[in-house]
Amino acid sequence: MNYRYRPGSRNLIETILVLLLLLGLLLALYQVLHIFFGVLTFALIFSVSFHGLFEKMVGKMGGRRTLVAVIYAVLLVAVIALPVTYIISALSSHMREIVEWVNDTRQNGLPPLPAWMVNLPYIGPDINAYWQGLRASPHATLTGHEKQVGVVVKHVVSSGAEIIGAALQLIIGIIVSAFFLVGGQAAVRPFKLAIQHLLGKKDGEELLEATIMAVRGVSIGVMGTAFISGVVSWIGFAIGGVPFALLLSALVFLVVLVQIGPLLIWIPVIIWMATQGHPGVTLFLVIYGAGLQIGEAILKPVLMAKSGKLPFLILFLGVIGGAAAWGFTGIFKGAIIMAVFYTIFNSWLADKAEPQPVE
Repeated sequence: MNYRYRPGSRNLIETILVLLLLLGLLLALYQVLHIFFGVLTFALIFSVSFHGLFEKMVGKMGGRRTLVAVIYAVLLVAVIALPVTYIISALSSHMREIVEWVNDTRQNGLPPLPAWMVNLPYIGPDINAYWQGLRASPHATLTGHEKQVGVVVKHVVSSGAEIIGAALQLIIGIIVSAFFLVGGQAAVRPFKLAIQHLLGKKDGEELLEATIMAVRGVSIGVMGTAFISGVVSWIGFAIGGVPFALLLSALVFLVVLVQIGPLLIWIPVIIWMATQGHPGVTLFLVIYGAGLQIGEAILKPVLMAKSGKLPFLILFLGVIGGAAAWGFTGIFKGAIIMAVFYTIFNSWLADKAEPQPVE
């Protein structure tokens, strides 16, 4: 009797060993590729978002896919790289001035507040009293607020590092997406065949379509919101007479794109205008910036809801949960995961609802 079960036991052991080896290979593959997940995510985002426009340009350029890919990559990299280059160059050029201001403040103390800020109703006297205490004895005034100051400084530093890191990933992702777009259907054919082999032709195609819709929906919501926020910011900066309005608007586009929010640019601009003695313009910028922040929060889900056939709740949960788990790239990862789960779940329900053949 034991002899009859030995071949089966040997096959089971071999199967387990093969699965363990496959699992080990997948873990090793993850260790090798996980640092590129952000870049690959951006490459997927851009290739899906610009596929239709890319194919139209290829048709107009007589089928020269490589030339169109080079133009596409150069234009998008310029849009991303210019604001980052401006930030780095501005920091480098003004570093000496910042050091001189810090040294002057150490020797002569903080400058007095402008008169219009002191005369603000309700809050002006309190601001002036705190500022005077800070000028007279900064250590005593800041005692008890070290934690809050540390949080603010940490947030500013981490936000700047996040912007630069995300911009570098964006640039590399754009270049990789250009290779995807040049390959066209041939570039995604292995992945498509693998999905169809695992899930079947019908379910595999539905899964790919759901993934594409999720990426396209979130791309339209995120990129559309970033573009509109940049344009609206440029209008506000131009009305307020803010210098370098176009460049600041490009920075707003970038920070909204990486999900930091427009206030990272607007608050320093408002503070700078306040220190220049323009209370009316400062009040206008405060109201305008608050409206922009509220509009950005409303516009993003509206654009996502109108961009595809997937239920808005599915995309919304994926975006919020993904952003909480993985940051900027998580808004796309979360949306894709929710779209895949929603498609598989609906396919499973459809199979269960089909009438079973009567024997």
